[in-house]
Amino acid sequence: MSDSAVMPSGAVGDRQAGGPRLDHGMHLGGVVAFLLVLVAGLGYAVVSLVADMNAVGEAPLAYGAFALLGLALLIALAFEFVNGFHDTANAVATVIYTHSMPPLVAVIWSGFFNFLGVMLSSGAVAYAIVTLLPVELILNVGSHAGYAMIFALLLAAIIWNLGTWAFGLPNSSSHALIGSVLGVGLANQLMSGGDGTAGVDWTQALNVFKALLFSPVCGFVLAALLLLALKFAVRRKDLYEAPKGEAPPPPWIRGLLILTCTLVSFFHGGNDGQKGMGLIMLILIGAAPTAYALNRTMADDTTPAFVQASTAASTVFSARAPGAAVPDAAAARRTVTEALKTKALNTPPVYAALAALSNDIAASVKSYGAIRTVPAAQTQNLRSDMYLAADAVRVLPSAGADFSEADKADLKRYAGLLNDGTRYIPGWVKVCVALALGLGTMVGWKRIVVTVGEKIGKTHLTYAQGASAEIVAAGTIGLAELYGLPVSTTHILSSGVAGTMAANGSGLQMSTVRNMALAWILTLPAAITLAAVLFYLLRHVF
Repeated sequence: MSDSAVMPSGAVGDRQAGGPRLDHGMHLGGVVAFLLVLVAGLGYAVVSLVADMNAVGEAPLAYGAFALLGLALLIALAFEFVNGFHDTANAVATVIYTHSMPPLVAVIWSGFFNFLGVMLSSGAVAYAIVTLLPVELILNVGSHAGYAMIFALLLAAIIWNLGTWAFGLPNSSSHALIGSVLGVGLANQLMSGGDGTAGVDWTQALNVFKALLFSPVCGFVLAALLLLALKFAVRRKDLYEAPKGEAPPPPWIRGLLILTCTLVSFFHGGNDGQKGMGLIMLILIGAAPTAYALNRTMADDTTPAFVQASTAASTVFSARAPGAAVPDAAAARRTVTEALKTKALNTPPVYAALAALSNDIAASVKSYGAIRTVPAAQTQNLRSDMYLAADAVRVLPSAGADFSEADKADLKRYAGLLNDGTRYIPGWVKVCVALALGLGTMVGWKRIVVTVGEKIGKTHLTYAQGASAEIVAAGTIGLAELYGLPVSTTHILSSGVAGTMAANGSGLQMSTVRNMALAWILTLPAAITLAAVLFYLLRHVF
């Protein structure tokens, strides 16, 4: 989800000269439409969930289990709703403050392209966050510990986001969610004896940290350079002026700003909209494994390739396990699970276990004919085997394994098919997340728009500054989604605006910069602590 730079209450009504009017309340018809969309979205989720379960013969859930599932899904969507307080507003600030679009039109326009971005997203960012979690909690997400994990990390992120929003502190929702994930992992490790085998995947966490740290720096520097390049290449005085009164800019400038707003909205939906999807899928897998543990939408004609890739991977693993006893499926599953916890995978017994899992996966898919026809009783075991094998292939290089180029190609192809079989997001989940983001935006967009438009620089945002910041933001967020990396939309865009102010010699408002730095420092430790405490308490409740 995205992130926010907000401001103290009451600041929405104060305007810079030439600033837009943001003090109009929502019309009664808008409130009715808001409630109708909310009810329709929730109804659509319930109907789709029941339909998916009926389609695969999933046994009806007991009332208690269904209520627990519903509560978990509501909390996950509430996380996305709170995320919406911050998201679309970042994209629309420039078009609103340059009078390129009226505020209400801009929010609806941006919300539509956020929706498209969510619907067309790959899911890579969603599962990049999931892989930070302890292996044992992912595999047993339907257990009491699994539900404690889900509730703890979502509630911690929501509490921190709402708290910082209420006190006017800028906050990164990406940081809050990732901090919550780390808090759950650390708490689980301590509660398991502190032996380091049940905690966070720090290798994956380091990759996420790099993206979160690099992206704002990238936003600041590249936006500043782009503005300077525009000044050198495009000698149009009107491009570098602040809006005069409430008149819209010249048509070509207006078109440019609307285009950049559209790109930021689309790529933002593709990246930030995914951050709760992986957690929603964990909830669904735990509650209704027959319907959601495997990707039953995979085409039947992928079965031969799947079997062939599994057999080729088994050959690669077997070659590294000379003389090691081949375990049965249950023993192999235990061996690989423990090895993933300790990251000690580069050993003959582990390779023998991986060969056994790969053979078992190939035999199962071949005997059932396709992923979609796997019986309910075998779904959970097959999903566990596929997840363990894929995660092991991902971790092996960092565990010291050195494969030939041919072996690397075989394992990459194998991991891709395994991920296709276990990592998917139903259309209705994307629709509900998109609606939650959009509805949240309609509630809290004004405060963030004012901060981005007025509270970063000492002068009014010019047309060129807005376009430069948004072009860089769109490109950075789009590349991050391509590589499956979660980034902070607000930090990228607000740092881009700051970069253009610095390049333009406009000056920065240091109080806003200090607040952003303060939130940057506090969010991770605060979210880690909140999630760890909640996980400990919930483990004693469930």
